[in-house]
Amino acid sequence: MQKTPSIVAAKDFIPEIVRVFRQGYTRAQLGKDLVGGFTVGVVALPLALAFAIGAGANPSQGLWTAIIAGFFSSLLGGGRFQISGPTGAFVVVISGVVSLHGMDGLITATFLGGLILLIFGLSGLGKLIKYIPYPVTTGFTTGIGVIIAVGQLKDFFGLTIHDYPAEFLPRITSLASGLTTFSPIASTIGIFTLVTMLVLRKFLPRIPAALTAVVLGALATEVFNLPIETIGSRFGAMPKGLPTIMIPNFSLNTIRAVFPSALTIALLGGIESLLSAVVADGMTGHRHNSNGELAAQGIGNILSSLFGGIPATGAIARTATNIKSGGQTPVSGIVHAFVLLVFTLFLADFAVAIPLASLSGVLLIVAWDMSEVRRFWSVRLSPRSDLLVMLLTFGLTVLIDLTVAVQAGLLVSVLLFVRRVMQTTEIRPIVEIFEDDNQDPLASPEPMAIPKGVEIYEIDGPFFFGTADMFQDTIANLETPPRVFILRMRKVPAMDATALNALDSFRKRYHHLGTQLILSGVGTQPRKALSSIGFVTALGEDNVCSTMNEALDRAKVVLGET
Repeated sequence: MQKTPSIVAAKDFIPEIVRVFRQGYTRAQLGKDLVGGFTVGVVALPLALAFAIGAGANPSQGLWTAIIAGFFSSLLGGGRFQISGPTGAFVVVISGVVSLHGMDGLITATFLGGLILLIFGLSGLGKLIKYIPYPVTTGFTTGIGVIIAVGQLKDFFGLTIHDYPAEFLPRITSLASGLTTFSPIASTIGIFTLVTMLVLRKFLPRIPAALTAVVLGALATEVFNLPIETIGSRFGAMPKGLPTIMIPNFSLNTIRAVFPSALTIALLGGIESLLSAVVADGMTGHRHNSNGELAAQGIGNILSSLFGGIPATGAIARTATNIKSGGQTPVSGIVHAFVLLVFTLFLADFAVAIPLASLSGVLLIVAWDMSEVRRFWSVRLSPRSDLLVMLLTFGLTVLIDLTVAVQAGLLVSVLLFVRRVMQTTEIRPIVEIFEDDNQDPLASPEPMAIPKGVEIYEIDGPFFFGTADMFQDTIANLETPPRVFILRMRKVPAMDATALNALDSFRKRYHHLGTQLILSGVGTQPRKALSSIGFVTALGEDNVCSTMNEALDRAKVVLGET
């Protein structure tokens, strides 16, 4: 029998960079990593600023998150090309946590999210988390894109709104009431940023579109002394030097309050990191290690939070840029972190001139990319249940809360999955048996004799909590208890605790009525599960048969016919 592979092994946590150096790291690889790391560092710079500001954090927090989380994720990760940092997926989560629990609550949630990611990796969930249903991921990513886009309209149009709520519908109301403060100059800079990025991405893809558009916007603001809001006017000078250590608030009340958000951070971080790693695998032919990658992302978030960082994850766009720019190994991710470090320590004064309208333009492009409208629209052709899950997740993400949306989407997906499995599982009486469990049907042309007083039922499919009730309803319809009840289980791949309890209840009830239960064709997992609760011992080893021939012979013994 083939042994089922383990979902976690010690080798999963050997960093990819160690494998690279064991294989022999060459000067040619170093040269390509330097180019790739520098390029992706330049691309990541405006995104780190934009994501932090869009989420309601300080721009320096975005930079230090990209530096610390990016460095340690590359140093310890299970992927060769992964670039980590703040991403658009977290903007909604971060702004929600900050509005409810303040920055201290966000730091604690980020630390806990990193810890949960580390546990995911160490427990082997890295190989399972990527199976989150497609309609759920489509629903919440499109919803996040909508929320990000609406969140940027204030700065994009230069509106003066003193109280800009985090909730979607109140935010729409605030935008409508603030239209009278529309700034043509800010809007022009925002539109210029949008157009510049779109043109560069289409016709000059090698040029970093976001950085170029932001630099041009900052130059125009400085040269023409435009009266629009900038990073400096809103946040003041960028802090210089290394960040101070911030110990998260580990009080029980704070942990209880932010834990749902921490779980969402971990799930989003895990999903996006593994999606990014899968994209990199497809582009390069290399294979990432899911468990090692999640563990590294967890450590990166934990360490980042200790310096005031915000949540980070593997970024698909930056990872793809790294590959296209020639990055060969995790060294390019480390170089990317050092590029951002140099800017933060020595060139941060230039960031204060960046207009917020330019950063909002960048985030509008990010929101459009995240929304993937074509993929969202294509789900309408899927089964109606999948469309329902996607629309539910999308609606809850936009109107209520991302944490609620993910939880509700997963719950409904599980219930629909149970329903589908129940529809494919059948419990039926057997009137004639033409073959034994281990024989070719053609080898047994005549039906096997079923002794009088014997009822035979067969379960075809998984025997779990969703089908246990079907089993109980079926046996409840027995008019009179038979002398022998044979349950054929050759097509049952697995059983769970609810099914075990249902079967044990049946055994006890019908034993008192004089019915002997006999099992036939019990597979490996069901037999192991039955043995673990003492069911096989209570039933008797002689009553657990490998084939129907054996079960019928045993029935004859019980009936006293042999």
